[in-house]
Amino acid sequence: MSGTGAGDLAAAESGESGPAAAEAGPAARAPGRGRPAARHWPGRRWPGGFAHDLLLLVGLAVLFTVLTKAFVAQAYLVPSGSMEQTIRPGDRVLVNKLVYRIRGVQRGDIVVFSGTGSWGPPPAASASPLLRWYHDVLTAAGLASNGTDYIKRVIGLPGDHVACCDPQGRITVNGVPLQEGAYLYPGERSSGERFSVTVPPGRLWVMGDHRRDSADSRDHTDDPGEGTIPESAVVGRAFAVIWPPSQVRSLPIPSTFFQPGLERVAASASMVGPPRGAAG
Repeated sequence: MSGTGAGDLAAAESGESGPAAAEAGPAARAPGRGRPAARHWPGRRWPGGFAHDLLLLVGLAVLFTVLTKAFVAQAYLVPSGSMEQTIRPGDRVLVNKLVYRIRGVQRGDIVVFSGTGSWGPPPAASASPLLRWYHDVLTAAGLASNGTDYIKRVIGLPGDHVACCDPQGRITVNGVPLQEGAYLYPGERSSGERFSVTVPPGRLWVMGDHRRDSADSRDHTDDPGEGTIPESAVVGRAFAVIWPPSQVRSLPIPSTFFQPGLERVAASASMVGPPRGAAG
């Protein structure tokens, strides 16, 4: 039984066969003849090409992440219980940064806003640029909090009169009582402090859902704006809890903020009161 070896391949490539091919020695063959032809793989690339493609993909991913964080959406870690039971400590929420370029802030929205220069202390700068970069990455991924961003529910818009409380202990907006049982912390009252504020132009009155554990507009009434925050400080609307899996859900506006009477009173007030709109 005969096998097929290197000699058979060389003979086939030289164009000869039979005894003549067997007798022909290496010297009788033309230079370069009798060697296996080099194989070319159309999909084969040098290692440098792979590294280039990998760096390009990583760069595009980073660019996409940065642009998404800056203009579209960002995950935030909620470290406190001021929004319980709607949002619990350790939850991560997804914040829509684009929505307020399309529509205005609405009552009942849960918003993330910056307290820098108003509610919050100046952020402590890290001495190490590497540590700052590391913390920024964690914050962008929703794995850390920068300590100057807050999350609250919008109760009053510019021009609204927000007060506590009516004889039944309910907060009123433009004289219309809010039915807050659907989102307040179980057993919580609307507020333990009384207040009566007309929201200035370009500002918002915000409160946490866990009223006894929330430092919100009620605690800043001696500050400029009487506890309200500037609309320009709003980062975006928290529209979903994305972590942990057991808590994943959307964060819609409660129905009490769609009361027809509230809207009619607000529309009437906006005609005679301060104009509404984002602060410049």
